[in-house]
Amino acid sequence: MAISKIPQPKFLRFTKNPSLSQRLMWIGLTMTLFFVFLACFAPVLQAWGWLQNPTDSLTNPIHEPPSIRYWFGTSRQGYDVFARTVFGAQAALQVVLLATMLSMVIGVPLGMVSGYLGGRLDKALLFLMDSIYTLPGLLLSVTLAFVVGRGILNAAIAISIAYIPQYYRVVRNHTVSVKTEVFIEAAQAMGANTWQVLSRYLFLNVIQSVPVLFTLNAADAILVLGGLGFLGLGLPDEVPEWGHDLKQALDALPVGIWWTALFPGLGMTSMVVGLSLLGEGLNEFVNPRLRRENSVRK
Repeated sequence: MAISKIPQPKFLRFTKNPSLSQRLMWIGLTMTLFFVFLACFAPVLQAWGWLQNPTDSLTNPIHEPPSIRYWFGTSRQGYDVFARTVFGAQAALQVVLLATMLSMVIGVPLGMVSGYLGGRLDKALLFLMDSIYTLPGLLLSVTLAFVVGRGILNAAIAISIAYIPQYYRVVRNHTVSVKTEVFIEAAQAMGANTWQVLSRYLFLNVIQSVPVLFTLNAADAILVLGGLGFLGLGLPDEVPEWGHDLKQALDALPVGIWWTALFPGLGMTSMVVGLSLLGEGLNEFVNPRLRRENSVRK
């Protein structure tokens, strides 16, 4: 009886007939990399004269519609909307990366230690994280933003607190299931201490879902940052930020100046969609059950 060879995962490889999930993931990756490129090279583009200074108020023309000279038009405050939109991607990327990395650096170790040691520490951390998790993320971020103030680092801290319980819960649950495996018991029998077990044997086995959570939290963090900017609690007024620009555009919409709201809104929406598609694609790759279900549907 011939034994059929188990096919290797091909989700991230280029295939002749990629699935819909593969196509969407590559679209999301392309969109995300595009905004990363804008964020990284915005100062270079400005130095080459391809971008106006986003904080320079042009005295003439004011509220000019999109044209060859000003691709996205100008605002009532005299700002070049194109420059504000591009540099808004830089501000969003800085805050989002800081916020998601802070929550990951705190949540992942806490989840591993809590799930591995158990006992009263596990119960206390579970109670604390569940208490934070029950609060709406935007409301929690707004409350913390009142306390810590405005700025890139302060906004990242205010946003990151809401995501710590998500990393904690995912990693803790994986740790609880993995710590009973034979290789963990063998390591303990050979004299490995708690730190060695956590770093050498548990870490790589419990973080499979962390990249997926990272991208999805990054997409959500952009919306939260936009909400903080809209409320005047995010970044300082002189820093280009999509939420703040949308707030400034509210007074311009009734008089027909639509472009000051359209392009920052499209920038925020596109970046969120790109990260969400990337996260969903990665979720299918790291979750074998989803891959099997999609293969059955074909």
